Amino acid sequence: MFRVVSWSDLYRPGGLPLKNRLITIAIFIFTLGIFSYAQTPKSHWAKLDKSMIHYYDIGGSKSKNALVFIHGWTCSANFWKDNYNAFPGYRVIALDLIGHGQSDRPKAEYSMEYFAKSVEAVLKKAKIDEAVLVGHSMGTPVARQFYRLYPDQVLGLVIVDGPLRPFAPKAMMESFIAPMRTNYKEAGTKMIDGMLKPVKEEAEKKFIRDAMLATPDYVAVSAMDGMADDKIWGDDKINVPVLAIMAAGGMAANSKTEENYRGIASDLDFQVWADVSHFIMMDAPARFNLMLKGFIDRKKLL
Repeated sequence: MFRVVSWSDLYRPGGLPLKNRLITIAIFIFTLGIFSYAQTPKSHWAKLDKSMIHYYDIGGSKSKNALVFIHGWTCSANFWKDNYNAFPGYRVIALDLIGHGQSDRPKAEYSMEYFAKSVEAVLKKAKIDEAVLVGHSMGTPVARQFYRLYPDQVLGLVIVDGPLRPFAPKAMMESFIAPMRTNYKEAGTKMIDGMLKPVKEEAEKKFIRDAMLATPDYVAVSAMDGMADDKIWGDDKINVPVLAIMAAGGMAANSKTEENYRGIASDLDFQVWADVSHFIMMDAPARFNLMLKGFIDRKKLL
Protein backbone atom coordinates (compact mmCIF):
# COMPACT_ATOMS: atom_id res chain seq x y z
CA MET A 1 0.00 0.00 0.00
CA PHE A 2 1.19 3.53 -0.68
CA ARG A 3 1.67 5.98 2.18
CA VAL A 4 0.95 9.68 2.31
CA VAL A 5 4.14 11.50 3.23
CA SER A 6 4.01 14.44 5.60
CA TRP A 7 6.69 17.01 6.41
CA SER A 8 7.66 14.92 9.44
CA ASP A 9 8.99 12.24 7.07
CA LEU A 10 12.09 14.40 6.70
CA TYR A 11 13.06 13.05 10.13
CA ARG A 12 15.99 10.68 9.77
CA PRO A 13 16.53 8.24 12.67
CA GLY A 14 20.01 8.02 14.16
CA GLY A 15 21.03 11.56 13.20
CA LEU A 16 21.14 14.77 15.21
CA PRO A 17 18.72 15.41 18.07
CA LEU A 18 15.28 16.34 16.76
CA LYS A 19 15.58 20.03 17.68
CA ASN A 20 18.92 20.34 15.88
CA ARG A 21 17.60 18.48 12.87
CA LEU A 22 14.62 20.81 12.56
CA ILE A 23 16.87 23.85 12.80
CA THR A 24 19.18 22.39 10.14
CA ILE A 25 16.24 21.64 7.86
CA ALA A 26 14.85 25.17 8.32
CA ILE A 27 18.21 26.74 7.44
CA PHE A 28 18.53 24.49 4.41
CA ILE A 29 15.03 25.34 3.20
CA PHE A 30 15.76 29.04 3.60
CA THR A 31 18.93 28.58 1.55
CA LEU A 32 17.01 26.75 -1.16
CA GLY A 33 14.48 29.57 -1.18
CA ILE A 34 17.25 32.09 -1.87
CA PHE A 35 18.49 30.06 -4.80
CA SER A 36 15.00 29.45 -6.17
CA TYR A 37 14.42 33.17 -6.59
CA ALA A 38 17.65 33.76 -8.48
CA GLN A 39 17.38 35.27 -11.92
CA THR A 40 16.60 33.21 -15.01
CA PRO A 41 19.76 31.47 -16.26
CA LYS A 42 21.44 32.20 -19.56
CA SER A 43 19.95 30.46 -22.59
CA HIS A 44 21.83 27.84 -24.59
CA TRP A 45 20.94 26.00 -27.78
CA ALA A 46 21.41 22.51 -29.20
CA LYS A 47 20.45 21.20 -32.63
CA LEU A 48 18.23 18.23 -33.50
CA ASP A 49 18.05 17.67 -37.23
CA LYS A 50 17.17 21.19 -38.47
CA SER A 51 15.53 22.33 -35.23
CA MET A 52 17.02 24.26 -32.32
CA ILE A 53 16.44 23.07 -28.75
CA HIS A 54 16.55 25.64 -25.95
CA TYR A 55 18.03 24.85 -22.55
CA TYR A 56 19.50 26.35 -19.39
CA ASP A 57 22.88 25.16 -18.13
CA ILE A 58 23.41 26.03 -14.47
CA GLY A 59 26.42 25.40 -12.25
CA GLY A 60 29.29 25.58 -14.69
CA SER A 61 30.26 23.50 -17.69
CA LYS A 62 33.10 21.38 -16.31
CA SER A 63 31.16 18.48 -14.80
CA LYS A 64 30.32 15.60 -17.13
CA ASN A 65 27.39 14.59 -14.88
CA ALA A 66 24.20 16.60 -14.44
CA LEU A 67 20.75 16.83 -12.94
CA VAL A 68 18.35 17.18 -15.88
CA PHE A 69 14.81 18.55 -15.56
CA ILE A 70 12.28 17.40 -18.19
CA HIS A 71 8.91 19.19 -18.19
CA GLY A 72 5.49 17.80 -18.96
CA TRP A 73 2.89 18.06 -21.71
CA THR A 74 2.64 21.60 -23.19
CA CYS A 75 4.90 22.95 -20.42
CA SER A 76 8.45 24.38 -20.53
CA ALA A 77 11.77 24.60 -18.71
CA ASN A 78 10.41 27.52 -16.70
CA PHE A 79 8.04 25.19 -14.85
CA TRP A 80 11.21 24.31 -12.90
CA LYS A 81 11.91 27.98 -12.08
CA ASP A 82 11.76 27.28 -8.33
CA ASN A 83 14.03 24.27 -8.66
CA TYR A 84 16.81 24.66 -11.19
CA ASN A 85 18.74 27.22 -9.13
CA ALA A 86 18.42 25.25 -5.88
CA PHE A 87 21.30 22.81 -6.41
CA PRO A 88 24.55 24.81 -6.28
CA GLY A 89 26.63 21.66 -5.80
CA TYR A 90 25.53 20.11 -9.09
CA ARG A 91 25.47 20.94 -12.74
CA VAL A 92 21.82 21.40 -13.70
CA ILE A 93 20.14 21.31 -17.12
CA ALA A 94 16.54 22.40 -17.72
CA LEU A 95 15.38 22.15 -21.32
CA ASP A 96 12.42 23.00 -23.49
CA LEU A 97 11.47 19.78 -25.24
CA ILE A 98 11.20 20.18 -28.98
CA GLY A 99 7.87 21.86 -29.83
CA HIS A 100 7.72 23.59 -26.44
CA GLY A 101 8.86 26.81 -24.82
CA GLN A 102 11.59 28.58 -26.77
CA SER A 103 12.55 25.49 -28.79
CA ASP A 104 11.60 25.20 -32.46
CA ARG A 105 8.17 23.78 -33.26
CA PRO A 106 8.43 21.84 -36.51
CA LYS A 107 5.49 20.02 -38.03
CA ALA A 108 6.43 16.51 -36.93
CA GLU A 109 5.30 13.43 -35.04
CA TYR A 110 5.84 14.29 -31.38
CA SER A 111 6.53 10.80 -30.08
CA MET A 112 8.23 10.04 -26.77
CA GLU A 113 11.26 8.94 -28.78
CA TYR A 114 11.38 12.27 -30.60
CA PHE A 115 11.30 14.07 -27.26
CA ALA A 116 13.97 11.74 -25.85
CA LYS A 117 16.20 12.55 -28.80
CA SER A 118 15.81 16.25 -28.07
CA VAL A 119 17.09 15.53 -24.55
CA GLU A 120 20.03 13.62 -26.02
CA ALA A 121 20.81 16.51 -28.38
CA VAL A 122 21.07 18.84 -25.38
CA LEU A 123 23.27 16.47 -23.37
CA LYS A 124 25.53 15.94 -26.36
CA LYS A 125 25.89 19.69 -26.93
CA ALA A 126 26.52 20.27 -23.22
CA LYS A 127 29.08 17.40 -23.20
CA ILE A 128 27.32 15.52 -20.43
CA ASP A 129 28.09 11.82 -20.15
CA GLU A 130 25.68 10.76 -17.40
CA ALA A 131 22.59 12.29 -15.81
CA VAL A 132 19.87 11.98 -13.22
CA LEU A 133 16.66 12.61 -15.16
CA VAL A 134 13.73 14.33 -13.44
CA GLY A 135 10.50 13.98 -15.43
CA HIS A 136 7.25 15.73 -14.58
CA SER A 137 4.04 14.21 -15.97
CA MET A 138 4.75 13.46 -19.67
CA GLY A 139 8.41 14.00 -18.81
CA THR A 140 8.29 10.58 -17.12
CA PRO A 141 7.66 8.52 -20.30
CA VAL A 142 10.15 10.82 -22.07
CA ALA A 143 12.78 10.01 -19.44
CA ARG A 144 11.94 6.33 -19.62
CA GLN A 145 12.25 6.34 -23.40
CA PHE A 146 15.62 8.10 -23.03
CA TYR A 147 16.65 5.30 -20.64
CA ARG A 148 15.68 2.71 -23.25
CA LEU A 149 17.69 4.44 -25.95
CA TYR A 150 20.70 5.54 -23.89
CA PRO A 151 20.81 3.40 -20.71
CA ASP A 152 24.52 4.01 -20.07
CA GLN A 153 23.84 7.75 -19.74
CA VAL A 154 21.27 7.42 -16.94
CA LEU A 155 22.34 7.40 -13.27
CA GLY A 156 18.84 7.61 -11.81
CA LEU A 157 15.26 8.62 -12.55
CA VAL A 158 12.90 10.90 -10.62
CA ILE A 159 9.18 10.65 -11.39
CA VAL A 160 7.09 13.73 -10.54
CA ASP A 161 3.44 12.68 -10.72
CA GLY A 162 4.15 10.83 -13.94
CA PRO A 163 3.12 7.45 -15.38
CA LEU A 164 5.04 4.20 -15.82
CA ARG A 165 1.84 2.52 -16.91
CA PRO A 166 -0.80 3.71 -19.42
CA PHE A 167 -3.20 6.40 -18.27
CA ALA A 168 -6.10 4.32 -19.63
CA PRO A 169 -6.84 1.56 -22.20
CA LYS A 170 -6.13 2.47 -25.82
CA ALA A 171 -9.81 2.93 -26.78
CA MET A 172 -10.42 5.23 -23.81
CA MET A 173 -7.35 7.29 -24.64
CA GLU A 174 -8.54 7.65 -28.23
CA SER A 175 -11.96 8.89 -27.09
CA PHE A 176 -10.20 11.36 -24.82
CA ILE A 177 -7.92 12.70 -27.57
CA ALA A 178 -10.54 12.83 -30.37
CA PRO A 179 -12.19 16.12 -29.26
CA MET A 180 -8.76 17.77 -29.23
CA ARG A 181 -8.31 16.90 -32.88
CA THR A 182 -11.58 18.53 -33.88
CA ASN A 183 -11.53 21.58 -31.58
CA TYR A 184 -8.32 21.88 -29.61
CA LYS A 185 -9.02 25.40 -28.38
CA GLU A 186 -12.13 24.22 -26.56
CA ALA A 187 -11.09 20.70 -25.53
CA GLY A 188 -7.50 21.58 -24.67
CA THR A 189 -8.53 24.59 -22.60
CA LYS A 190 -11.09 22.50 -20.74
CA MET A 191 -8.49 19.84 -19.95
CA ILE A 192 -5.90 22.35 -18.75
CA ASP A 193 -8.45 24.18 -16.60
CA GLY A 194 -9.36 20.85 -15.02
CA MET A 195 -5.72 20.17 -14.18
CA LEU A 196 -5.47 23.59 -12.53
CA LYS A 197 -8.42 23.25 -10.14
CA PRO A 198 -6.27 21.99 -7.21
CA VAL A 199 -3.66 24.77 -7.67
CA LYS A 200 -4.15 27.24 -4.82
CA GLU A 201 -2.05 30.23 -5.85
CA GLU A 202 -3.73 32.39 -8.51
CA ALA A 203 -0.43 33.70 -9.86
CA GLU A 204 0.88 30.15 -10.27
CA LYS A 205 -2.37 29.09 -11.90
CA LYS A 206 -2.18 31.93 -14.44
CA PHE A 207 1.49 31.19 -15.22
CA ILE A 208 0.73 27.52 -15.86
CA ARG A 209 -2.39 28.17 -17.93
CA ASP A 210 -0.79 30.83 -20.13
CA ALA A 211 2.31 28.71 -20.78
CA MET A 212 0.40 25.52 -21.59
CA LEU A 213 -2.04 27.24 -23.93
CA ALA A 214 0.89 28.87 -25.77
CA THR A 215 1.99 25.46 -27.07
CA PRO A 216 0.71 24.91 -30.65
CA ASP A 217 -2.28 22.63 -31.05
CA TYR A 218 -0.46 20.33 -33.48
CA VAL A 219 2.28 19.76 -30.90
CA ALA A 220 -0.17 19.16 -28.04
CA VAL A 221 -2.35 16.69 -29.95
CA SER A 222 0.59 14.79 -31.44
CA ALA A 223 2.21 14.51 -28.00
CA MET A 224 -1.05 13.08 -26.64
CA ASP A 225 -1.00 10.52 -29.43
CA GLY A 226 2.59 9.74 -28.44
CA MET A 227 1.52 9.00 -24.88
CA ALA A 228 -1.24 6.71 -26.18
CA ASP A 229 1.26 4.61 -28.15
CA ASP A 230 1.30 1.06 -26.75
CA LYS A 231 5.00 0.69 -27.62
CA ILE A 232 6.11 3.02 -24.81
CA TRP A 233 4.36 1.02 -22.07
CA GLY A 234 6.43 -2.16 -21.98
CA ASP A 235 7.35 -4.11 -18.86
CA ASP A 236 11.09 -3.75 -19.46
CA LYS A 237 12.92 -3.03 -16.22
CA ILE A 238 14.50 0.15 -14.96
CA ASN A 239 17.77 -0.89 -13.32
CA VAL A 240 18.81 2.44 -11.79
CA PRO A 241 17.51 4.05 -8.58
CA VAL A 242 14.08 5.67 -8.95
CA LEU A 243 12.34 8.25 -6.78
CA ALA A 244 8.60 8.69 -7.41
CA ILE A 245 6.81 11.68 -5.85
CA MET A 246 3.09 11.51 -6.56
CA ALA A 247 0.15 13.78 -5.75
CA ALA A 248 -2.47 12.13 -3.53
CA GLY A 249 -5.32 13.31 -5.74
CA GLY A 250 -3.76 12.10 -9.00
CA MET A 251 -2.66 8.75 -10.38
CA ALA A 252 -1.47 7.72 -6.91
CA ALA A 253 -5.10 7.59 -5.82
CA ASN A 254 -5.03 4.07 -7.27
CA SER A 255 -3.69 1.82 -4.51
CA LYS A 256 -1.99 -0.42 -7.09
CA THR A 257 0.24 2.34 -8.46
CA GLU A 258 3.15 1.60 -6.14
CA GLU A 259 2.89 -2.14 -6.81
CA ASN A 260 2.86 -1.52 -10.56
CA TYR A 261 5.85 0.80 -10.38
CA ARG A 262 7.85 -1.69 -8.28
CA GLY A 263 7.23 -4.29 -10.96
CA ILE A 264 9.28 -2.09 -13.30
CA ALA A 265 11.73 -0.39 -10.93
CA SER A 266 12.95 -2.58 -8.07
CA ASP A 267 15.08 0.16 -6.47
CA LEU A 268 12.14 2.50 -5.88
CA ASP A 269 11.44 5.17 -3.27
CA PHE A 270 7.69 5.76 -3.70
CA GLN A 271 6.02 8.71 -1.98
CA VAL A 272 2.55 10.21 -2.07
CA TRP A 273 2.20 13.85 -0.99
CA ALA A 274 -0.99 15.39 0.29
CA ASP A 275 -2.01 19.03 -0.27
CA VAL A 276 -0.27 19.39 -3.64
CA SER A 277 -1.59 19.53 -7.17
CA HIS A 278 -0.20 17.79 -10.24
CA PHE A 279 2.46 20.53 -10.30
CA ILE A 280 4.20 19.29 -7.16
CA MET A 281 7.54 21.02 -7.75
CA MET A 282 5.77 24.38 -8.03
CA ASP A 283 3.38 23.91 -5.11
CA ALA A 284 6.04 22.81 -2.60
CA PRO A 285 9.41 23.77 -4.12
CA ALA A 286 11.53 23.84 -0.95
CA ARG A 287 10.24 20.45 0.17
CA PHE A 288 10.64 19.02 -3.33
CA ASN A 289 14.20 20.34 -3.68
CA LEU A 290 15.17 18.95 -0.29
CA MET A 291 13.72 15.52 -1.10
CA LEU A 292 15.45 15.45 -4.49
CA LYS A 293 18.81 16.38 -3.01
CA GLY A 294 18.38 13.75 -0.29
CA PHE A 295 17.69 11.07 -2.91
CA ILE A 296 20.74 12.03 -4.97
CA ASP A 297 23.00 12.13 -1.93
CA ARG A 298 21.64 8.92 -0.40
CA LYS A 299 22.14 7.01 -3.64
CA LYS A 300 25.44 8.81 -4.39
CA LEU A 301 24.31 9.56 -7.93
CA LEU A 302 26.12 12.86 -8.58
